[in-house]
Formats: sequence, C-alpha cells, structure tokens
Amino acid sequence: MSLTPRSADDPLDGWTSGACATEDGVLHVRRTGAGRPVVLLHGLAADGATWGPVARVLVEGAEVVAPDARGHGLSSAPGHGHRYHDHARDVEALVRGLGLDRPVLVGHSMGGVTAGVVAARARVALSGVVLVDPTFLTPARQREVHESDVAARHAASLGRRDDEGVADVRARHPGRSQEVVEQLWRARRATQRAAFDVLVPPAPDYRALVRALTVPSLLVVGDTEPVVEADVLDEIRRLRPEMRVEVVAGAGHGVPFDRPDRLAALVRGFLAALDRP
Repeated sequence: MSLTPRSADDPLDGWTSGACATEDGVLHVRRTGAGRPVVLLHGLAADGATWGPVARVLVEGAEVVAPDARGHGLSSAPGHGHRYHDHARDVEALVRGLGLDRPVLVGHSMGGVTAGVVAARARVALSGVVLVDPTFLTPARQREVHESDVAARHAASLGRRDDEGVADVRARHPGRSQEVVEQLWRARRATQRAAFDVLVPPAPDYRALVRALTVPSLLVVGDTEPVVEADVLDEIRRLRPEMRVEVVAGAGHGVPFDRPDRLAALVRGFLAALDRP
C-alpha cells in the first residue's frame, strides 16, 4: 500500500492516504497516529473522512485507520457485491494488507454490522469491537427499509448543487457542526447507487453475530430514535450480558456526528480497559 499526503477534503492534518488491494478492487484508506490500531468503519452514504471529529481525539494514543467502504468515497465500486459479507472481506483484506496487529474495529450503522461480521467470522485477530448503533434490524424492519424510497431519495439528491446539498443536510441536522455537515454532503455525493444493495434482505442475523462474539465488545446508541430499538437492545443484553452498553444523551442514529466528543471518550475508555490486566 502506497501512502500520499492527505487530500483537501480530509479533516485532519497528518493524515496519509492510499489504496489497499482487496479481492474485488481497492479501498481508499486514511491513516494517522501511532499506538493500538483502531479501524473506523462508516455507515451507508458516508466515508472515512466523516470520522474526523472522533479521530481527532482518538489519535492521541492510537493509530487511526479510516477506509472508504466499497462504493463510497474514493474506493472502487465493483459492479456486484455490496452486501455485508463483501464489506467484511474488504476489512479483512485491509487488516492483512496494512499488517494491523489485533486492531479494534469501531463501526457505525452499516459499519457496525460489518464489524460484527468480521468479529464473528474470526478470520483476522481483533482486540475488540465497538458497535455504534449498528443496523441490527428484524426481518420485518429490513423489508420496510428496503421497500422505502431511501435509494431513490439518494439518487435525486445528487442533482443538487453543493450549496443546496449542504443546506439540506444542515436543515435536517441543525445541531451538527459545519465541518460534519459539509463532509457528510461530500460523502453522499460520492456514494454510488450500487452501495444501497447492502439494504437488500436478508442482512446478517444480529442474534448470531452477538452470540459469536469472542472479543470484548461495546454497544453505543443514542437516546433519540436509535436504529437498535428497545426490544432488540433488551434481547442483545440477554444474549450477551457481558457486552457493555452505553446510551449517549443528545444523539440520534448519527452518534459520531451528533456527539463525537462523547463517542470518542467512550472509545478511549474502551481502549484503556483493554490494556488493564
């Protein structure tokens, strides 16, 4: 993997960027810091750079790696294969390609399920996983999301000018920083239509993923309409009582964007706990 200085769109000074080969193409990867490796996996229609405010805190004591998922950002977009197991294979290739020693995976939304699949498959060694409001949906909810107009709305949004797109994100999320709002629009603009195939049911069974976890795990949700609904959260607690669960006040589904400070503090605490005997 060859690394080059950061691009103008990257949110942190000190990033290096490059391409990591996978079975189906290449992942664009941002990397910064030193210490325990932490791989940040973004959600649908985001990219690695949207982790900027969180990464800015984590870089104090960790090596932060933030890839763009296939079909997103500057990564390649294969003509097929945008399901969770495809994303998991890419992450496994990333861990091997960068020679990451037992990284911690931090995944939001789509990235949370991807992190869970990687951990459950156990084809690469991990130190732990942090699942940030992962898309752990019941079969009925999966069908509802798939049959909604989310992909069509994405396609329609791409016809807007940048100022219109930023204004739309700002109107829907008035509490988010201008940096986050602008980066989310840039990421959405670069998301390929094929990436929405990840919404095609069936998604991996979250019950099976939770049962299969063998590494320390943390589940983080917001207190306002999280994707992980209350009954699913209760079920996860029953299935894996040792999993730590944190509810972030003042955050919706977009915890990394609504409360990046609080999420970064929780991840840092999780990392510190891994180092304690």
